[in-house]
Amino acid sequence: MEVSMKTIARIHSDFPEKFGIPRQSGLVESLEASVVFEPEYRNPAALYGLEGYSHIWLLWQFSQAVRDTWSPTVHPPRLGGNRHMGVFATRSPFRPNPLGLSSVRLLGIEKNAQWGSFLRVAGADLMDGTPIYDIKPYLPYTDCHPQAAGGFGADSASYGLEVVFPEGLLAQIPAEKRKALQGILAQDPRPSYQNDPERVYGVAFGRQNIRFRVKDGVLTVCEVQDYTDVFKKDSVLESKEG
Repeated sequence: MEVSMKTIARIHSDFPEKFGIPRQSGLVESLEASVVFEPEYRNPAALYGLEGYSHIWLLWQFSQAVRDTWSPTVHPPRLGGNRHMGVFATRSPFRPNPLGLSSVRLLGIEKNAQWGSFLRVAGADLMDGTPIYDIKPYLPYTDCHPQAAGGFGADSASYGLEVVFPEGLLAQIPAEKRKALQGILAQDPRPSYQNDPERVYGVAFGRQNIRFRVKDGVLTVCEVQDYTDVFKKDSVLESKEG
């Protein structure tokens, strides 16, 4: 029997594209987003009691990875893209059911005339507009296992780049978004198999396109552009094609 799921909400984030999104939730805690409910589910009664939790689970759809077929093995980016792992041993979006699970910090429940009651969250790893299927409270006494084994993913847990963001370019970024952007860049948005120090990459963040190079473990921002339809088409293509 097939079971259909309804989109109850969508995320509003600073990521209009997939490229540059943190690979897991919680890696960039200063990254804020809003969970906006679909009109059918904008009933504040559904949120009673949620304010007592510091973190929540979001169950969502990899909306850019929906396929009719699936593969039992995938190539995790952090392993260089050339090693096979079982799909169920990874967080790959290319799954029989393209579902994602993210633990995010609940900053607050707010309300306005446009969205009704909505959630402000931190640490989300979702592209703008991502459909959300369910929201559940995070329970620290059952959901947290400090001694759990991290598998092959533990090898890259502490990986990060030094970020050089020239002051004149950083000044073009809204002050409240600078820390989050620097955290995103430190996570190294590049595919792991690319290591050309001359290649220029572009990460779309908010209303800007951040262009950078990486050499010897140091990411240097070289330009900040306004994000337009042209950059929306070109930034990811450039990162893939050079």
